[in-house]
Amino acid sequence: MNLNLYGYGPEGQQKWIIVDCGVTFGDLNTPGVDLIMPDPRFIEERRDDLLGMVLTHAHEDHMGAVAHLWRRLRCPIWATPFTAWLVRDRLREYGLLDEVELHEIALDSRFSLGPFDLQMVTLTHSIPEPNGIAIRTPAGMVLHTGDWKIDPNPLIGEVTDSDAISAIGDEGVLAMICDSTNVFTPGEAGSEGDVRDELIKLVGECGTGKVAIASFASNVARLQSAIQAAEANGRRVCLVGRSMHRMTAAAKAVGMLSDVKDFISEEDAARFPNEKILYLCTGSQGEPRAALSRIAEGNHRNVSLSSGDTVIFSSRVIPGNDVGIFQLQNRLAERGVNIFTEKDRPIHVSGHPCRDELAQMYAWAKPKVAIPVHGERRHLLEHAAFARELQVPQAVSVRNGDMVQIRSDGTASIVDEAPASRLHVDGNFIVDAGADSMRERRKLAHAGQIAIAMAVTDTGELVSGPEVRMQGVPEDAQMSLDDFADALADEAERAFDRLSKRDRRDVERAEEEVRRAVRREASRIWGKKPWVEILMLEV
Repeated sequence: MNLNLYGYGPEGQQKWIIVDCGVTFGDLNTPGVDLIMPDPRFIEERRDDLLGMVLTHAHEDHMGAVAHLWRRLRCPIWATPFTAWLVRDRLREYGLLDEVELHEIALDSRFSLGPFDLQMVTLTHSIPEPNGIAIRTPAGMVLHTGDWKIDPNPLIGEVTDSDAISAIGDEGVLAMICDSTNVFTPGEAGSEGDVRDELIKLVGECGTGKVAIASFASNVARLQSAIQAAEANGRRVCLVGRSMHRMTAAAKAVGMLSDVKDFISEEDAARFPNEKILYLCTGSQGEPRAALSRIAEGNHRNVSLSSGDTVIFSSRVIPGNDVGIFQLQNRLAERGVNIFTEKDRPIHVSGHPCRDELAQMYAWAKPKVAIPVHGERRHLLEHAAFARELQVPQAVSVRNGDMVQIRSDGTASIVDEAPASRLHVDGNFIVDAGADSMRERRKLAHAGQIAIAMAVTDTGELVSGPEVRMQGVPEDAQMSLDDFADALADEAERAFDRLSKRDRRDVERAEEEVRRAVRREASRIWGKKPWVEILMLEV
């Protein structure tokens, strides 16, 4: 999840811009949370000095938080046409379209925001219209690359504008803030043109069965390759999954995918012969609610796959998604479906630069300082070391929240730290990652819950209970759940009896003493410390 701030001016008088505003996704450590966002507290407190937000491209980790956080920021937004279409679509979904000042700018635009002179630089990536941004100020220029690679045949959009980057380098770049994702990978990422050729060949080998291709919906060039592979082999394309429809609509709205045949609806596709249809599906990462997972489970309302059919995963396994993807592939295999992945055929290339591409970018831009971003800690450290190997005079390895001062003499250093926590989108609420609710939820997920109700008089006499309710507690061959509950009820009653008359009349103190006793007894029996709640009701 990317949110970058650039500030210029003397202390206390800085003007600021935001570059990108993205999300990441919840995991087992954030039960119930689908989206995680950067906490914009630092710039929210300086909102009067915030001039605007510029988006480099439309991937969720770069623009997915815009609609969630805009009311806290209330700044104008600049984006190129494809990104702007998707931002409008998201703002409309959240009822913000009429409130947000959104500027759609052309590729290669140059415009000013206060002391910042911004030039969009055309790059290539795994989504249309990826941009770097040359940020000029009276103190000098920095180059923010965003996500990029060097693709000689990107299929959609222009090739990397090496002339513009070289001219920027000749003008003088104080610092380059650069993508680190593939810094450990030698060579080059590869071209979408090569993937297209392989997909055409592979679909042609699939015989008379149905074919499904799973890919990232945002990679419009890959979608076009899949469509061309279908049409070259006499198949029509059916889109399956909301993201597929959203991304293709965005692409067509800005003039892409204009020379492909109309897509077939799911209902009509079911009436086509198997050898005449190709499904373009979401769910390449094993997402449980995505189209391909529902197809693998056999509960998709319109699409089914069985023996002799083929699924092509034209994508990579994102770290952390391994288990879900392999489970999905196993479910497909159980149905007799043939499976191809990037391990079997060259049907995927990365959208991020490998080492040879990084070296080329540094040769073009010639920055005095390298500031690696967009990667885990080990990626940033390796990128900094690689930049020094490339004779970049200085490299600064940053952590979330670090404030780097870039000086006009071509030096830089970390001078301060801003708040850089996380926000969780929890249903309709946005909550701090450190909120008690998340800590409690993780505890519940780990060791279940035990609730005990007891009715007491105002004089401290137990008249009913303890009544025990348990969730997430296992049953053992040597102790049933009923026996477990009885043991906890007995301990709760013993703990209550041990209290003085004065403590029994103090409901909060009584509840806490009984809670501790029950938790100790549960730990003695089970070996775990569940979440225990005691409810004493005065009657």
